[in-house]
Amino acid sequence: MTIELLHSKIHRVTVTGADINYIGSITIDKSLMIAANLLDGQKVSVVNVNNGERFDTYTIPGEKNSGEIKLNGPAARLAECGDVIIIISYTSMTHEEAKSHKPIIIFPNEQTNRLN
Repeated sequence: MTIELLHSKIHRVTVTGADINYIGSITIDKSLMIAANLLDGQKVSVVNVNNGERFDTYTIPGEKNSGEIKLNGPAARLAECGDVIIIISYTSMTHEEAKSHKPIIIFPNEQTNRLN
């Protein structure tokens, strides 16, 4: 049996763009993806601090050190530029593995979306 636990979290970044006509996903500054141990195409949950919306999508790496956080496709209707969001990934593991698991939580600068 496996259980789901927090794998990583990018805590409080600001949406810098939204493109309703894109195929769909969230574009994340590659440096943030590396710090949060996220892969291209990985499923993530996104929580909008401003309006309470919560949705799942997948990641696309943006330009490294750009601060880019862009919602694409239908997700672009769930947040506006300037909204603050939290990006969460989960992992499955056995109960025994979970006992020693330590999630990765990063706290970028909320205005620049860059790591300090």
